[in-house]
Amino acid sequence: MDFHTTVERAQRLKHLHAQDKPLVLPTVWDAWSARTAVAAGFPALTVGSHPLADSRGAEDHEGQTFEEVMAAVRPIIAAVDVPVSVDLESGYGRKPAELVAGLIEVGGVGLNIEDTVHSDGGRVRSTQEHAAFVADLRTAADDAGVPIWVNGRTDLFVHAQDAAEVLDEAIERLRALEAAGADSVYPVGIQDDDALLAAVTAAVAVPVNSTAHPVRHDLDRFRRLGVGRITYGPLLQLAMADTMKDMLRPWAP
Repeated sequence: MDFHTTVERAQRLKHLHAQDKPLVLPTVWDAWSARTAVAAGFPALTVGSHPLADSRGAEDHEGQTFEEVMAAVRPIIAAVDVPVSVDLESGYGRKPAELVAGLIEVGGVGLNIEDTVHSDGGRVRSTQEHAAFVADLRTAADDAGVPIWVNGRTDLFVHAQDAAEVLDEAIERLRALEAAGADSVYPVGIQDDDALLAAVTAAVAVPVNSTAHPVRHDLDRFRRLGVGRITYGPLLQLAMADTMKDMLRPWAP
């Protein structure tokens, strides 16, 4: 994809985040699912690491290399004429500038970066370390001249035995990510907890991303709670798998 088109798509993605509250980004995994989501009327997409890995017979949590992910993402981005963001997990052990350069090269205009470092035994980055990584991503994108949308994710709620007990720490981390240049923040694992969602959306000025199930969750509820951005993670693919099994079961021997 040429540089001008990539910049234009990045600008469009930024505009969509300001326009749609919340902005729903269907999480896709191949050219077919991307085209299907666009045909359903969505103006932007995200590629999820989990469904992408499942579609390729690989493991999530960086079971593919960065090069393999970019090779798989390239035809997805080329198949549609809308902005596409890409889940880069915790960065595949690569430097932020390398991640940004690889993403731009395939035409990606947004990224998701998490604080569970899969290439280092699954440890969780400290607040300062994760914020510094996001800041370096922001700098690399600015230096490249592409306003890549950076979605800073934290897994603190997922790792906690009691999510409510880490709320203050999570808010501190989300605010640090915002200050470091994250365009949105993504506290994973609290999509079913109204109190926690309301607390984090009130704590930051940037959009808060929530995971959603396309059938079991309600868009108006997320809107009332102040959620600014919605992605499906693996849940769209899993919902489709459930429907496919229901369709096929009567035909099975």
